[in-house]
Amino acid sequence: MMGFGNAVVRPKVGLLTVMCTDYQGVVQNRVVMWRWQQAAVQVLRAPTRAGLCRDGGAGLSAIPSNGQPCLLCPETLAGVMAPLWPLILVAASGTLAIDTPRPRSSALHHLTKQLLQKYHKDVRPVHDWTEATMVYLDVCVRAVLDVDAQNQKLKTNVWYIEVWDDEFLSWNSSMFDDISQISLPLSAIWAPDIIINEFVDLDRLPDLPYVYVNSSGTVKNSKSIQVVSACSLETYAFPFDIQNCSLTFNSILHTVEDVDLAFLRSREDVKHDKQAFSNDSEWELLSVSSAYSTLRSSAGDFAQLQFHVVIRRRPLVYVVSLLIPSIFLMLVDLGSFYIPPTCRARIVFKTSVLVGYTVFRVNMSDEMPQSTVRTPLIGIFFTVCMAFLVLSLSKSILLIKFLHEEQHSGQERPLLCLGGDSDADGLIMDRRAHLDGVAESPVSQEHQAHSRTLKEVLSQLQSISKYFQAQDQAAQQEVGWLALLERIDRLLFQGYLVMLGLYAVTLCSLWALWSRL
Repeated sequence: MMGFGNAVVRPKVGLLTVMCTDYQGVVQNRVVMWRWQQAAVQVLRAPTRAGLCRDGGAGLSAIPSNGQPCLLCPETLAGVMAPLWPLILVAASGTLAIDTPRPRSSALHHLTKQLLQKYHKDVRPVHDWTEATMVYLDVCVRAVLDVDAQNQKLKTNVWYIEVWDDEFLSWNSSMFDDISQISLPLSAIWAPDIIINEFVDLDRLPDLPYVYVNSSGTVKNSKSIQVVSACSLETYAFPFDIQNCSLTFNSILHTVEDVDLAFLRSREDVKHDKQAFSNDSEWELLSVSSAYSTLRSSAGDFAQLQFHVVIRRRPLVYVVSLLIPSIFLMLVDLGSFYIPPTCRARIVFKTSVLVGYTVFRVNMSDEMPQSTVRTPLIGIFFTVCMAFLVLSLSKSILLIKFLHEEQHSGQERPLLCLGGDSDADGLIMDRRAHLDGVAESPVSQEHQAHSRTLKEVLSQLQSISKYFQAQDQAAQQEVGWLALLERIDRLLFQGYLVMLGLYAVTLCSLWALWSRL
């Protein structure tokens, strides 16, 4: 039915007819020329007088004195050559026809004029209106231009082909110089109203205003379009993500009883066709599966063809620039747990690692796809590791602050109490000695001096005992807090280690699944 895919071998009947016609014209013209030459020879060989006849000396005469016409006279030659002029003109026109090639564009112009003279592009081109027009579609994905995960858009370059039969655009090629295929303006003929349901925006390319039509009435419309379609993009497994986007073609107005759809090629050929795809981009084409279905609605049943474009990302650049540096940074942070918790250098080290995490997170946000549906798995792992780092850093800060307060309170308070009591006791003893010295005797004064000395020694011993008791209590509290914080630090280390192991195992599993496809 269609004559575009296969070459058709036909005998060159028109060419042979033209050659035979030209050969007959050459023979006929040569016969005419030969007859003209024979007639001229007979005229020249006719009997004439030796001298010229004159009419009274005035000039040449058509009738000489002997009564016979003079063949060399102008009147006689004109009368003889008059019947030969048509033959001369025919011979000259035949010679010009042989030397000048026949214009073939006139047949093309006549054919185009005959096809479009009474053509109505507003009417579906069928003789029987109950018969559906079959439209054959074909899609070839040439490149993936952009994947916008934030706005859920896919931009592709697609080579699109439509083929249908127009019963009012057929002709007999033998009647038009064996013309079997011509190009006609698309705006001058009927075309199916096929759209893509997932259309979001259409980037304009140079339009192709012509279609090819063969002698059997098969119309072929081919064009390259840049399709911006809506697609549910899944970035959870970034950078090992695989996307499946659909392109659904159907008629916007005609039901399946008027316009039906079919595949131009087999589904297997469409699925594994990767020859025209550009492989120098970030994405790789896996397959283009297709399916036919009928969309049922209140307006009627509409035929539709779905092409599922399956692509996957090439992850090597992201593995080198994101995954490996993130694992190194996590290992450095994991090594900070081996620094003693009471060492203040641990806080400085973890603060430096936190700054590295922050800078790396900003750079990673620029390279990771921004999706509002789901966060990439690598971002989740990285955020959890940052949370472990912040918890460990907070624990170290609280520990140093607590130890500093305990040491300060344990040293200052007992010494202040001891110094304060001795000074107060000294002043009291001096005042009492001054008052008693006036009224009491020397014996009593000596006895009172010994008692004051004993009281002073007793108070100092009590102060020293309280000081050591406070130190023991502070030491016991410090040991308790250290044991608790070491237990928390050990739990954080184990959790960090488990998270890093899950991160590495998950990335390796995703890479293995990606490689199998």
